[in-house]
Parts: sequence; structure tokens; C-alpha cells
Amino acid sequence: MAMRVVIEFYRIRDKDDAHAVVGRETADVADLDAAIGIARQLSQTLAMPQKPDAMTIADARGATLHSENIDAAASDEERPIP
Repeated sequence: MAMRVVIEFYRIRDKDDAHAVVGRETADVADLDAAIGIARQLSQTLAMPQKPDAMTIADARGATLHSENIDAAASDEERPIP
């Protein structure tokens, strides 16, 4: 059974922890693992005005199912070498 999720990408301002949404997508997914995979892929491919710092995944009622820092979620292969 598919579930509908809302994936939000946002920037975080360090000085006051303010959050600004820079992208939002909805998706029908089989489960939370599929939603996380789609969100991670979209964080790299979705056209957004700024590179997001973090993302949240919420269900159709708005309850947060998952949130993570995008840099922490990237594998070593995806991170640029300094």
C-alpha cells in the first residue's frame, strides 16, 4: 500500500537556527525507506534556489516521519574532496 509523503528541503541559519524552505515535493512511496531514498536523490537533483542543509519527510497529515542533515546523510563518495 502506497503512502503519500511531503518532502521539504531547507536552509538553516546558524546564528539563530532559523529554517527557510527552499524546496518541497510530494511523492507516493511504498514505505519510509523508499521515501528517504527519494528525498536523498532529490536533494542532489531538484532545482532549488539554494543548496539545502537539511530535509524533513512528513505524512499527509503533517506528522514528521524523518528528518536529517543533508551533509550527514551523504556518503563519502558523494562528498566533494576538500
